[in-house]
Amino acid sequence: MNKGKRYKEVSALVDKATTYEPKDAINLVISTAKAKFDESVELHIKLGVDGRNADQQVRGTVVLPAGTGKTKKVLVIAKGDKADEATKNGADIVGAEEIIAKIQGGWLDFDVCITTPDMMGFVGRVAKILGPKGLMPNPKSGTVTTDIKKAINDIKAGKVEYRLDKNNIVHCPIGKVSFGAEKLYENFDALMSAIVKAKPAASKGTYLKSITLASTMGPGIKTTYKM
Repeated sequence: MNKGKRYKEVSALVDKATTYEPKDAINLVISTAKAKFDESVELHIKLGVDGRNADQQVRGTVVLPAGTGKTKKVLVIAKGDKADEATKNGADIVGAEEIIAKIQGGWLDFDVCITTPDMMGFVGRVAKILGPKGLMPNPKSGTVTTDIKKAINDIKAGKVEYRLDKNNIVHCPIGKVSFGAEKLYENFDALMSAIVKAKPAASKGTYLKSITLASTMGPGIKTTYKM
């Protein structure tokens, strides 16, 4: 793939043979983000685990101290008092069976889906639609819960989910370039701390194999983290 002139210019600022200290890497990410929009900053962590084994899965959530820079549209599937609780606490869309029917018809105009345990039988009907999109509620991510208020507040405050992909890499946003170095570092440290705490007991050898920071249009910058 041919790289554009701008990409080549900013790439020249990065020494590919160097693994930078986190704060230096974040400053480099900011200086190499030259797009005309506010680029996202993402963290990519290659882990020394084998996600094919159930005892080596790495998955969880963390509330980023400085938020994500993105307003997420929250859908809550609930009935009765829990539906009222969702409405009172800022859910963007609240419904029950009628929402399931809309999803079956192809509607997916939301970023996060929260539901109560009693509604999982209904939600299960659209698991094959929500699952591939990363929208299926899950107790491990805090999106199947009776504490609807907390679930909504956490998401609106900047909760992100991290999980292994098929190559044993975690990809996760830590904010926007406009946040500045200090806030991006706070989010970086919070996410890395959570991933270190989530290290499976069955993981052997080097856990953090590589850590790379990059903006949406910028080059990857290798960094480190002390466990």
